[in-house]
Amino acid sequence: MTELPKGYRFAAVAAGFKKKDRLDLGVIVSDADAVAAGTFTRNIFTAAPVVRCKQLLAKRPYARAILVNSGQANACTGAEGDANCLRTQEMIAEAVGVRPEEVLVASTGVIGAQLKMDLWAAAMPLVRENLGASSAADVSRAIMTTDTVPKTVGVEVELSSGPARLFGMAKGAGMICPDMATLLGFIICDAEVDADWWGQALVRCVNISFNRITVDGDTSTNDTILALANGAAGVRAGSDADREALESALCEICRELAYKIVQDAEGGTKVARIRVAGASDAAQAELAARAIGHSPLVKTALFGCDPNWGRIVAAAGRSGALFRAEDLVLKIGGIVVFEKGQPAPGDMDSLLAPIMNGPDIEIVILLGEGGGGYELAASDLSRDYVSINADYRS
Repeated sequence: MTELPKGYRFAAVAAGFKKKDRLDLGVIVSDADAVAAGTFTRNIFTAAPVVRCKQLLAKRPYARAILVNSGQANACTGAEGDANCLRTQEMIAEAVGVRPEEVLVASTGVIGAQLKMDLWAAAMPLVRENLGASSAADVSRAIMTTDTVPKTVGVEVELSSGPARLFGMAKGAGMICPDMATLLGFIICDAEVDADWWGQALVRCVNISFNRITVDGDTSTNDTILALANGAAGVRAGSDADREALESALCEICRELAYKIVQDAEGGTKVARIRVAGASDAAQAELAARAIGHSPLVKTALFGCDPNWGRIVAAAGRSGALFRAEDLVLKIGGIVVFEKGQPAPGDMDSLLAPIMNGPDIEIVILLGEGGGGYELAASDLSRDYVSINADYRS
């Protein structure tokens, strides 16, 4: 495993927000002021912690800590939820020795439920006791809700003045179809960076990773990605080459975490890598890719290992993307199954059986001779997904 970035400490405790003895409160603390950036949901019903993070980062793109809880989303909770959010900042700031305005906050869990402030107060001695004794892996478990596994990625990158390290964690398995973010993700880095560049780099990386996945077509009220860079490694991303290398590493973290989310997918068994090319522009390609990736019929066919390519073609046809039907070519696992308006010859069920039974399935759609393209990772839709979400609040 890659060594963790320098200058960070972690705390994870079981506060009892939903289940006894389960980690549900996590804190990441930087020993020094860290450049901070974030991307967030565009859902109109924006959770209190998202509003607060936006306010803090607009005033000052620096932070010392990230605070996250599972159990209650603190979304659609009105003035009481806003006040509770501010109070949690104050409580954690006192517990870990920073100022409240240096604490970025995130929550995940049931929408509409107020934070259990008595349990927060009772957890503060545990936070103080565990700070530095808990691991990054502990925090990654504390942010889980319906996730079946924690999701973490570490990368080391060589800059001109020495090595820098990045580490990321994410939670998410359902309610995944982000718009400028995903459910929750936190990335820490020990290089010194310029604040404006760091924020722009995060947006670029999120756009080609977390923003190109779908499990169920839903976007949460709480979607948040936060990234800190504290300079503790003593190396600076000062040149164009250094910034390019660091951004490449940041994007690698984002892509791997995004893939792990689709791979989990609340009972998901397959990841469909959908690539659309030959569209008149990227927007047209995206329409087709998302129609295919969101389709319950396509998803259930994937779950059943059924090479029902007609569902894919039909989804592209209703997507709103502009193309001629006779120009569409469909390939599954590299095998042409449809072109020139009709099925390709051959026993497709037999040819596609080993591909459909695998965990990763490549779906390529060619729409014509244009230069527009788009890629999207989508999950299948399983019986477990229905069961998990039917029982989510119980």
